[in-house]
Amino acid sequence: MTKKVGNKVAIIGTGAVGISYAYSMLNQGHCDDMVLIDLNRKRAEGEARDLRHGVPYAVTPTRIFVGDYADCSDADIVCICAGLPQRPGETRLDLIDNNLKIFHSIVTSVMASGFEGIFLVATNPVDVLSYATWKFSGLPKERVIGSGTILDTARLRVCLGNEFKVAPVSIDAMMIGEHGDSVIAAWSTANIAGMPLKEILESEENGKEHMEKIYDSVRNAAYDIIDAKGSTSLAIGMGLSRISNAILHNQNVVLTISTLLEGEFGQDGVYIGVPAVINRQGAVRVINKPLDENESALFAESAALLKSYQLKVDEFLAKV
Repeated sequence: MTKKVGNKVAIIGTGAVGISYAYSMLNQGHCDDMVLIDLNRKRAEGEARDLRHGVPYAVTPTRIFVGDYADCSDADIVCICAGLPQRPGETRLDLIDNNLKIFHSIVTSVMASGFEGIFLVATNPVDVLSYATWKFSGLPKERVIGSGTILDTARLRVCLGNEFKVAPVSIDAMMIGEHGDSVIAAWSTANIAGMPLKEILESEENGKEHMEKIYDSVRNAAYDIIDAKGSTSLAIGMGLSRISNAILHNQNVVLTISTLLEGEFGQDGVYIGVPAVINRQGAVRVINKPLDENESALFAESAALLKSYQLKVDEFLAKV
């Protein structure tokens, strides 16, 4: 095991998402130490070597090495990107049964190392597997975070930015709920510099149809990308890097991630995508934004769907 010298991140799974995350972390200089862990050690060694050759052009001289679960003992973040990927024609929820077995092995192995940091979950179905990680690890809910709807939110902001000719970073709009087909656009809270987007869009001729078209574009983006190139990886790698930066540098920023609700948004006991404050302690507070009646109903449906899949986690635990 290599002793860390500063902020340390362990990445489990060196597929497309794991390496996109590693590349983004290196480029932006968010950590001092990065350890890659994969059953295919030869692949991990190749990826680590490739990344190390970019260190002279990175913001900071990140140490990158290949390790095993013992190297998670002093990690600040363990990001799980391992698991079966979504294939053309599959929904994210179709992946649950096989990925549950993989996650149980990973999480129990990480915890056996003495890990006391924060889990960041990227593997789909991310909401259900975040719940599974929380259950398998026994950690406080604040220290198990899923990427949730951080990518859906980015897609919405990009789409709206194109529509209104405004930089996406200047748009306050979010997607909430399942990172999947039941995701919700929270139109009632969306604005540009305080200008309510819902009112602007609904005032247009065919405004509601326009909103639905934007929503469909966001919801179906992953399917379109998977059809074109086989997987999504680059943007989610950047999203994971953004969450990690907020944790490692105690930023107290609000990001749409997957966390356990305890009464917020009228829901309890479900991991789901919502806006939350992220800092060195993890997802410390949910921002309980008021939704309109339709959005609240859709959010309740999304939560109910995820709870039905969370039961698979509870059933799995009862057998092990």
